[in-house]
Amino acid sequence: MITQPSAKTGGDVENIFCHDYHITRDKRHEINGHRSLVIWFTGLSGSGKSTIANLVEKDLFNRNIHTCSLDGDNIRSGINKNLGFSEEDRHENIRRIGEISKLFIQAGTVVIAAFITPLERDREMLRGILGQENIVEVFVNTSLEECERRDIKGLYKKARAGEIKNFTGISAPYERPRKAHIEIDTEKESVEASVNKVISYILPKLKF
Repeated sequence: MITQPSAKTGGDVENIFCHDYHITRDKRHEINGHRSLVIWFTGLSGSGKSTIANLVEKDLFNRNIHTCSLDGDNIRSGINKNLGFSEEDRHENIRRIGEISKLFIQAGTVVIAAFITPLERDREMLRGILGQENIVEVFVNTSLEECERRDIKGLYKKARAGEIKNFTGISAPYERPRKAHIEIDTEKESVEASVNKVISYILPKLKF
């Protein structure tokens, strides 16, 4: 069944027609044995987002839960490689990832997304794209000082030297999340405890 678009969002949308598919999200939940949602990790570069996200996915995978991981560097080396690091390009980067995540949850998959996502307006945009009930926001709260101390990729050193512009925490802001469902203090909580904290929160939400 072909339906008219509900609203114009810019561009030549009057010639775009959304398709109604026979295989619904609920049917995919039934065959998978679990619901789908997005687990969105936000925090400074070097906070430990990817480390925790990877272990959360491993735990879910071992429970036979269908997952897909999306990570900043991987996305920017592919579909978003044409974007820079200006505020507007970062906004577009997150918007595209939100739309990709929406496709995956419609396909019945649990998405594990690890992105700095420094601005509240972008996190609010994600809730609008995905639906508040479909996203769990995890704030990986690691101090700037600790992230700089780790500096595994050497990015903070380059940012301090002026070699990287618009670097979050140095020359670009990070706004503390106001609506995070889970907060992890990596300077006080072990990686294992952090993963267990996320899993304990997520598992009840995957039941249907």
